[in-house]
Amino acid sequence: MIAYVDVVSPPRQIRVVVGEDQPIVREGIVHVLQDSGFEVVGTAENARDLVRITGAQRPDVVVTDIQMPPDNTDDGLRAALEIRATVPSVGVLVLSQFLEDRYAMDLVADSAEGVGYLLKENISDLRMFTEAVRRVASGGSALDPNVVARLVGRKRKAGPLDNLTPRERDVLALVAEGRSNAGVAQELVVSVGAVERHVTSIFDKLGLHQSPEQHRVLAVLKYLRASI
Repeated sequence: MIAYVDVVSPPRQIRVVVGEDQPIVREGIVHVLQDSGFEVVGTAENARDLVRITGAQRPDVVVTDIQMPPDNTDDGLRAALEIRATVPSVGVLVLSQFLEDRYAMDLVADSAEGVGYLLKENISDLRMFTEAVRRVASGGSALDPNVVARLVGRKRKAGPLDNLTPRERDVLALVAEGRSNAGVAQELVVSVGAVERHVTSIFDKLGLHQSPEQHRVLAVLKYLRASI
């Protein structure tokens, strides 16, 4: 009698292109990604090369600094926007030294799918960084908690946000970061069902239409910006 054994193929590595003009920082990012099981298929030290290499390699995700040559201003952000427009299947995770929520909003624009924005200081938090890369590569979104905290915490005229309970504000912030219901539940140590009830209550109080998880980040961010 012949015994048949199912052969399980190992999961495909997530393919990454890294854009960073500082050699030491670039090598550090590559090292972290490779040690965490990602496949780095290309690196670029300027925005033009980043767009070119991404077009040639078609990675799952690009991780890039905002400030890059040739102008050393927001060239990396502009390259990321060009990549999103020309190769929409590629996720983009932008790293910044500065807490600028306008950069995050420019990046999100009309879609929060496959996009992320993290402060560079958080690269040292390997769990946060690698989770963000995975989330963006899979078509999700990942926004730095500091950016979200600034948007949620800004002074506003009295409005619907004042009607949220402290727990609902916690859930709102995590949703804006790009967390799924399961991710929010894990972070707050509650059930997924409890999160779903909170999300429904939040959207009702803010007058937002219920959206699929991949679309609700944009709805929440647009609301937070519009209500400032």
